[in-house]
Amino acid sequence: MKVGVLTGGGDCPGLNAVIRSVVRKGIQEYGFEFVGLRDGWLGALRGTVVPLGIPEVRGILPRGGTILGSSRTNPFKHEDGVRRIQDTLTAHEVDALVVIGGEDTLGVATQLSRQGISLVGVPKTIDNDVSGTDYTFGFDTAVGIATEAIDRLHTTAESHMRTLVVEVMGRHSGWIALQAGVAGGANVILVPERPFDIDQVCAWVKSRFRINYAPIVVAAEGAVPKEGQMILKDRTLDEFGHVRLSGIGEWLAQEIEERTGTDARTTVLGHIQRGGTPSAFDRWLATRFGLHAVDAVNDGDFGMMVALRGTEIVRVPLADATAHTKLVDPSLYDEFQVFFG
Repeated sequence: MKVGVLTGGGDCPGLNAVIRSVVRKGIQEYGFEFVGLRDGWLGALRGTVVPLGIPEVRGILPRGGTILGSSRTNPFKHEDGVRRIQDTLTAHEVDALVVIGGEDTLGVATQLSRQGISLVGVPKTIDNDVSGTDYTFGFDTAVGIATEAIDRLHTTAESHMRTLVVEVMGRHSGWIALQAGVAGGANVILVPERPFDIDQVCAWVKSRFRINYAPIVVAAEGAVPKEGQMILKDRTLDEFGHVRLSGIGEWLAQEIEERTGTDARTTVLGHIQRGGTPSAFDRWLATRFGLHAVDAVNDGDFGMMVALRGTEIVRVPLADATAHTKLVDPSLYDEFQVFFG
């Protein structure tokens, strides 16, 4: 059997660990042949296929990013997209695909599976918002990077007695903001699931200054105030219809300055959160996902996604895993409000 591997969406620490795991086990235990599709679904559309064997995956475990490249390409936005993908697979005699991606990439995989393409999904995203799995790889690395940044910002905030607003990734879900904010001792944490009251935020900021502590506000990029729309610097859309988010951090800092009469600055972590070396946990989880994904291919169990449930790797239907975004539970968010202000 010849198996194709592709990585789609934003780059993510641990992608190379999945690729390595899939190829190593697929060749050594099942005798599969592998090829890589360059740049996600774009490579599938263009027929950009490269050899993928044990020499190609040697030494890539600790590397960030993806050796196969990635893109935010939606084949259903391209003329004859499905037919072109089918033609690519036929031309290169690819029998099945291992698709590694987040909600958009796996959403495409779900639709292609319904149209008869044999594939297995592997969930990745630093946002941890893919339903059906307790954790996605990349999330632990992103939280660690954001936590370290918050730790460092505490000292400069205290030295200058100013508010520091830390904007982290999280379009629709606030998992990074919540976990990094709690781990880093933030005084305010704002998530997309809970529209915030700017007056309450400023009250929390003032309460910190009253006891001679400088506040740290952690905001997910998709956090929105109760009374307005999402704060954006750029309203252009990608091929999946998502707005390119940014701007809530700057808006918050400006409002805090004006409403409290104190200094406030913004740090936008941006792509730093998903770059560089994956954490030990993400290498471990990505490796397990790869091992189980190639098992599913060998079993002919297509249209499924591997997922973490507790400590076990299970298979769930792709259609169920991509049906909705996994959001922060309100009760979980409420647990930590004792630390606000």
